[in-house]
Amino acid sequence: MSTDIERLVREAVKNITEAQKASPARERKPIERITLADAKFLAEKVEEKAREMGVKAVVAIADEGGNLKLCECMDDSYLASRDIAIQKSYTSVALKMSTKKLSTLAAPGGPLYGIQHTNGGRIVIFGGGDPLEAHGKILGALGVSGGSEEQDTALSAYGKKLFDEYFI
Repeated sequence: MSTDIERLVREAVKNITEAQKASPARERKPIERITLADAKFLAEKVEEKAREMGVKAVVAIADEGGNLKLCECMDDSYLASRDIAIQKSYTSVALKMSTKKLSTLAAPGGPLYGIQHTNGGRIVIFGGGDPLEAHGKILGALGVSGGSEEQDTALSAYGKKLFDEYFI
């Protein structure tokens, strides 16, 4: 009898754990906007990945209007990374594309060459920013700064992938 109870307890714990992994701290439903809880969840996951990569990152999340929703600076991250991460999130909302894609378009001879000198200098033309969208609508964006361009781009893409998995 003790074995049956232990088996049932293990199954119950496994089911609860799987349910918690499948859904963040809110019920899964069509997302209409990014809440502060959503932003905190996403930033926490990106920071975990950054730690695994050895990057001291700053993670910024903007809402659909490009306004800062959340900015978290990991311990000992670069001071300059805060502003860069925030502007990457703004850029991705404002131009409805990743900053990595924009870097190609803004290269010398590209159709958007010089765009980084517009919008009061808020446009960032190197990787690390990704729009967060659902059902064809931009709901906000994620900006990451603190590592190399490749690391920032990877972390931002990871955050976008998580957003798509958890919230859409």
